[in-house]
Amino acid sequence: MSQHEVLLAQPRGFCAGVDRAIEIVERALKQFGAPIYVRHEIVHNRTVVEDLRSKGAIFIDDLADVPAGATLVFSAHGVSRAVRDEADRRGFHVFDATCPLVTKVHVEVAKMRAAGMEIIMVGHKGHPEVEGTMGQVDDHIYLVETTADVATLKVRNPDKLAYVTQTTLSVDDAAEVLAALKARFPSIAEPKKADICYATQNRQDAVRVMAPQVDLVLVIGSQTSSNSNRLREVAEKLGVPARLIDSADDLDPAWLDGRTRVGVTAGASAPEHLVQDLITRLRQAGAVSVRTLSGVEENVSFPLPKGLSGGVSGAGTVNPGGVKPAV
Repeated sequence: MSQHEVLLAQPRGFCAGVDRAIEIVERALKQFGAPIYVRHEIVHNRTVVEDLRSKGAIFIDDLADVPAGATLVFSAHGVSRAVRDEADRRGFHVFDATCPLVTKVHVEVAKMRAAGMEIIMVGHKGHPEVEGTMGQVDDHIYLVETTADVATLKVRNPDKLAYVTQTTLSVDDAAEVLAALKARFPSIAEPKKADICYATQNRQDAVRVMAPQVDLVLVIGSQTSSNSNRLREVAEKLGVPARLIDSADDLDPAWLDGRTRVGVTAGASAPEHLVQDLITRLRQAGAVSVRTLSGVEENVSFPLPKGLSGGVSGAGTVNPGGVKPAV
């Protein structure tokens, strides 16, 4: 058993968009009864999805799997116009749990294309947020992931370009790609405000503060979670070993051998009870103290869709404070 101290990142865990999305599904279940159909995983966290499934949520990727007259929720990642139009045609009772900060990017894309711009999206291929955002327009939107993609990109008119980004990217990685875009296309137009969301930025900043003080970082989050993977990468780029785990059950005690300080954080889709479970497991494995680092406090909430009982989601309850969303 290795004695060690545990440092907790601040902020960590649920963001306002995730809180809102989960609350939409839970209120829909309570108000309309099971089953409630959800297009894609509501958020990328195994524990959250399994909990909602146990309450009567059915997660689907194809609207053909939704029966007529059913209640359907769009996930926090957003959907394309084609999915939205199909849901309208089939007459589903729809509640949109798209994060408002993702919706902001959707609006940007529509305005840019309406202005005759070709659009470059910086993001990860296959991620549902990227698919939903690129699906807001019919054509002339291109995806780049790396600076190498920028170098080989072909566009029709370099003087009529604009860009947007996925909201959950690594701030550092995005900066590299955006620098390459601006170097190759000096007149490229940018969003009025950065697309990477406040919660992604804050959690990455918190890891940057924590990582130099520890010799192992544990990130609670699912492998499918973009923002959780980025937290692991931030620590690794600072030279600190980091592990991404779904829960305390994934902790390998061998990772703690020789460690004197262990840092813990959680992705924006990971509930706080998973952090507390991990702390319990770390105490059993020799943690002698647990200390929360100082950091930005968040107090952000988003309104719920019309038609659900109540009006504002209970976001920001773990870390109350005064950060405003980047909208």
